[in-house]
Amino acid sequence: MSLTDFFRINLPYGMKKNSSGDWFTFNREYVPLGWNSTRNSESIYEEKPYSEYPVHTKFKGLTDKAILNIITDLEAIKRNDDGEIEVVFFYKDITNPQSHPKYWNEYFEKIKAFSKFEIVE
Repeated sequence: MSLTDFFRINLPYGMKKNSSGDWFTFNREYVPLGWNSTRNSESIYEEKPYSEYPVHTKFKGLTDKAILNIITDLEAIKRNDDGEIEVVFFYKDITNPQSHPKYWNEYFEKIKAFSKFEIVE
């Protein structure tokens, strides 16, 4: 799969948290939203991927419990060695709303729920 359209470049596929509790949202090719190339991409499974770029944000109340209220598919959640959530996926290939339009509402409900979290200043 490649960055060939608006959906894959600009809409979130998931989020990654680093050990500082900062999150960044990534597109279908695991690069920060809006990036249209995978050249020089970093693995989201690194401790602080893309730490040189201003893509990370800390959100008030974005706890594991809050995430589990939004993401109910446990296969869409990856945890670190301490059991804390560090990666969240908003859809899987089988529930990709672009390929399977019946999942658009489910996808947007997740986006709406996450959009309520405000930044920590």
